[in-house]
Amino acid sequence: MKILDQKQIQQKIKRLAIEILENNFEEKELILAGINTTGLGFARMLHGELTSITDIPISLTRIRINPAAPLSQDIRIGLPPEQLEGKAIIITDDVANTGRTLFYAMKPILSVLPRKVEIAVLVDRTHKSFPVKVDYFGLSLATTLMDNIDVQILDVEEQAVFLN
Repeated sequence: MKILDQKQIQQKIKRLAIEILENNFEEKELILAGINTTGLGFARMLHGELTSITDIPISLTRIRINPAAPLSQDIRIGLPPEQLEGKAIIITDDVANTGRTLFYAMKPILSVLPRKVEIAVLVDRTHKSFPVKVDYFGLSLATTLMDNIDVQILDVEEQAVFLN
């Protein structure tokens, strides 16, 4: 079942960009750190909206993590640690399920002292098993653990989010 179409996704991206800017208007720089490919794609969409409404410099980077086995290999972030120091970092992903991926994605950031760390997702599911609070979300869903959220925002004719 389609729960978001392309137009709705674009509207949510615009709203999220405004919310992020409202809470970070005094920052000298923002870093959007997308988790793997889809999280980075979502970060790029936010980056496009944010750069159209603010002059605050916004950097993009990727956090590489194996969501199925987060401790099986190093979790890496694309920027050197010194570029994260004292900055506002927004970790982005397509869906927040149990919070495990988001929780472990913070590991490379723990080696520095950022100014703050926030989380933005397109879809937030309300059954967290890890101590993670999503700061910005496009849609919040109370789903069962058996439900699957399929976010299609990269390399598709029409962007959409499905609940299976």
